[in-house]
Amino acid sequence: MNDDNTAIVTGASGGIGAAIAKAMLERGYRVISLALDKPDWSHPRLDFREIDLFDAKTAAAAAAEIVREHRVTHIVHNAGVIRPNPIEAATVGDIAALAQLHLGAALLLVGAALPQMKQERFGRVVLISSRAALGATGRTAYSATKAGIIGLGRTWALELAPFGITVNMVAPGPIQGTHMFHEIVPAGSEREAALAAAIPMRRLGRPEDVAGAVMFFAGRESAFVTGQVLYVCGGASVGTLVI
Repeated sequence: MNDDNTAIVTGASGGIGAAIAKAMLERGYRVISLALDKPDWSHPRLDFREIDLFDAKTAAAAAAEIVREHRVTHIVHNAGVIRPNPIEAATVGDIAALAQLHLGAALLLVGAALPQMKQERFGRVVLISSRAALGATGRTAYSATKAGIIGLGRTWALELAPFGITVNMVAPGPIQGTHMFHEIVPAGSEREAALAAAIPMRRLGRPEDVAGAVMFFAGRESAFVTGQVLYVCGGASVGTLVI
């Protein structure tokens, strides 16, 4: 049991975030969800805050409140938005907004929890990046900021290693059954089938696949693993050239 662990999970109201939160709850964690919406499911150890992480002031206030009320041991920053556009339609505003959501919110949450983590010489930070960090058509703002998560996390890993705090990244490929994925690829469509066929494992991912990777990094037994990126993509990050 891990009843001495309290995790902040952003975007835990559905999709990958909900799968991560449920996996943590199953292992005895207390989980605090930060998301735009209240989860449509409940658990005795699940708390939630309805919050817009695009708003830096609101995010900072929520982070300060949570660390006053809870001993936060884990932070999983999963909340994300794609804003797909070709180069000609992408805007500076898209980049700024996603930088706040993907990078700024992570900085605010981790910064608030760090004093206690450092004092106790323990902490686990898991940042959800994306296979799109390697490049993806029509993803100017998304790929840039998801790649930024990797640089951010590797830097934090170096700074925080002396304190027993690990920072790692999980980079999912196409994950079926999530709102973000199906906004772009309709469920049951020919495009969805073609995408699955193009993945070496010949299937799309599931939220539980990502949750399993997060739980590896979250474990106390993973104390010597930090600054790493784990692609959960069915082999899609290995290469696409078939000879």
